[in-house]
Amino acid sequence: MTDNSGKILKSIHPARIVLPIIIGIAVTGYLMYREYEPGSLSQLSFTLQSLFWLFVAILLMGVRDLGYIIRLRILTGNQLSWRKTFNIVMLWEFTSAITPSSIGGTSVAIFFINKEGIRLGRSTAVVMVTSFLDELYFIITFPLILLLIGRTDIFSFNPEEMAVPWYQNQYLIFALTGYSLKFLYTLVISYGLFLNPRGLKWVLLWIFKLPIIRKWRPHANESGSELIQTSHEFKKWPLKKWLQAFLATAISWTARYWVVNALIITFFGIHWLNWDDHILVFGKQLVMWIMMLVSPTPGGSGFAEYVFKGFLASFIPLGTGVAMAFFWRLISYYPYLFIGAFVIPKWVKKHFATRKKP
Repeated sequence: MTDNSGKILKSIHPARIVLPIIIGIAVTGYLMYREYEPGSLSQLSFTLQSLFWLFVAILLMGVRDLGYIIRLRILTGNQLSWRKTFNIVMLWEFTSAITPSSIGGTSVAIFFINKEGIRLGRSTAVVMVTSFLDELYFIITFPLILLLIGRTDIFSFNPEEMAVPWYQNQYLIFALTGYSLKFLYTLVISYGLFLNPRGLKWVLLWIFKLPIIRKWRPHANESGSELIQTSHEFKKWPLKKWLQAFLATAISWTARYWVVNALIITFFGIHWLNWDDHILVFGKQLVMWIMMLVSPTPGGSGFAEYVFKGFLASFIPLGTGVAMAFFWRLISYYPYLFIGAFVIPKWVKKHFATRKKP
């Protein structure tokens, strides 16, 4: 892991915030130019009540991060301070924001946790468990939302698409495929962590036979051994701890998805959506999340704005979708770019400054 530090640090350089910002602003500008209608933005109202709901939207993002922080402390046995855990979460989110959604910041998160004093094997296991809990939340929530909604317009861009048979709805097929892949991924992680960690170590060593990463095979072997030991620890965990970790995960993701609902209330009033509409907006974001996994742009930049505008068009006035998408990303995405760019230099100086000393 030490030998690979330079490459990892290069991949998270603060200068990498430039590309996603340019892409996001460029796509937003293009969509605004193409679809703007005079007077459409006047439908966005901002009152004293709006200020409260805007605060709620920002607060929900804070709850999301707090859920991540609490979960990480639970999984590491409170070995990390609140400050260290906060830094790890911000660095993790920053990495996810500057890499394609399909890659994310999971692999680099192992590096962050390890550098804060957690053994490499345990760091690997902790990140795998966080991934397992994230996917478990999605696997449980997605069918529950479908049962609550009781219809398939969760998969449509506009009302006309609701008449299309389910087997011809490309978004439904896309979502079911993504759900199946997530379910399979969760099974693999569960098998490796709880049933056969030795088998997971074997796969790890097999991967590190590749010429490009072969020199790190001894480290992989050591990590695999620590992973087996850590796996035994997690298997002995009481149900109470697992419930606490999953509850923190559920609160975090639910808060994230309710940000859009709070923003709609902010600009259109509390009576704009009924309860069924709120659940439908929540459910559509689960589908949006699946679609964003295939985005080739950093953090889904540009792609997320386009999908948001299309998927939620039926819930907001015509011509306001692009502006709402921009406000959504302004609260839920761009802050991590700037916070990460601020945290990374200090974190690198703290953990690597000694290397430069003679």
